[in-house]
Amino acid sequence: MDLCDKSAFELAAMLRRREITSVELTQSVLSRIEQKEPIINAFITVTEETALKQAEAADRRFRSGKKVPSLNGIPIAIKDILCTKGITTTCGSAILQNYVPPYNATVVRKVLRSGAVIIGKTNMDEFAMGSSNENSAFGPARNPVNPQYVAGGSSGGSAAAVAAGEAVLALGSDTGGSIRLPSAFCGITGIKPTYGRVSRYGLVSYASSLDQVGVLGRSTRDCAMLLNVICGHDRMDSTSADAKKPDFLRSLDRGIEGIRVGLPREYFVEGIDSRVKETILAAVNLLAENGAHVIDISLPHTRYAVSAYYLVATAEASSNLARYDGVKYGLRTKTDFADSGQMYEKTRREGFGKEVKRRIMLGTFVLSAGYYEAYYKKAQQARTLVREDFEKAFESVDCMIAPVSPCLPFKLGEKISDPLQMYLVDIYTVSLNLAGLPGMSINCGWADGLPVGMQIIGKPFDEQTVLRVGHAYEMMAGKK
Repeated sequence: MDLCDKSAFELAAMLRRREITSVELTQSVLSRIEQKEPIINAFITVTEETALKQAEAADRRFRSGKKVPSLNGIPIAIKDILCTKGITTTCGSAILQNYVPPYNATVVRKVLRSGAVIIGKTNMDEFAMGSSNENSAFGPARNPVNPQYVAGGSSGGSAAAVAAGEAVLALGSDTGGSIRLPSAFCGITGIKPTYGRVSRYGLVSYASSLDQVGVLGRSTRDCAMLLNVICGHDRMDSTSADAKKPDFLRSLDRGIEGIRVGLPREYFVEGIDSRVKETILAAVNLLAENGAHVIDISLPHTRYAVSAYYLVATAEASSNLARYDGVKYGLRTKTDFADSGQMYEKTRREGFGKEVKRRIMLGTFVLSAGYYEAYYKKAQQARTLVREDFEKAFESVDCMIAPVSPCLPFKLGEKISDPLQMYLVDIYTVSLNLAGLPGMSINCGWADGLPVGMQIIGKPFDEQTVLRVGHAYEMMAGKK
């Protein structure tokens, strides 16, 4: 096994024992990128020179004999929606293709402070709007399991990079499933924390009340390592929660004896691929055989979740993306224009892709006079009902298990021409963003050579239970 294929937890131990150097590890990752990128297209920007300098600095810290931070020397990929000082940040869009931020996002600053090596910026659906990574202005990221299939979106590049050994860990963002879905499709682990657990400062906004920064890795232990680094209150983010920050690694080995696991009946009804359903239920049975109590629960307003999500998200996107006008930063049209209004129009027409335009128009419509009450207000009311469903269900269970996607990974081009079918891929993930809950995707098996992701859902600020159940499953299934 090459160094780039090992887990972050294992590599961190090897680095501390001085069995390998960070430069050797980083070179292994860069070599894999050179080998795989022509096929996978996981990166928009590879920062080879910067990464090697950071690796050399990490090795010097090891040689100093002093205590080193937890991620010292570990190569990490950053989704290209997080601002990185001096490194292009495109959000997968032509309108920002040459934008270089003057500051780092809080999470980027934290991983740098932890000694991590930034290997590059990963591919994504434009402005995080998509479930397949086919909406990127830089071409789709492909699934390392089978490059004919999508990697999932919108953090498809981050998931593909980890799965292919092009990064050891990755940061992503999740507005409606954008960490969990690509993690499921690529057969890795990815967690979206509770809204407010991780700072959004420096995360380019899509839908501000739904966006959340999270992590992707090869195991729950890897994800816990990175969560320990990026969580915590940040005064630069007004939505950041001033909540106690636990040590997520310590919670992993507590076992699941007596833990109450809820199975939402609405998530296992007609419409789910039988292969996905059977694989997840087999994983649930394994948990039950090892001490978990499985309880049937109901989330009755689930049927409203996708509709509510696509009204709330597009309305917020319409507002957030108004800043891309060709004046302050990013693309400005090179064609002739008579006045500023025409300049805005031409810039946005040339800079935004079809899906972004579609969502801006939908969001502008639902916020317009005469329609706000009928659409946006109703969506927010439905959002409250979805959240209350979870609150009631959590009175009787400690966590929930559900599918991540109703289907297996699909082929490139299979759904891109039908936006409604693409939106329905999010049916099991958007509820958590509406309710602000933590959720993790973990690989629970394979069907027809493709990975199946199991979603573990936790109470607000209870990522510990989510990780604990995921880690217990990994141990039982012999995955780690």
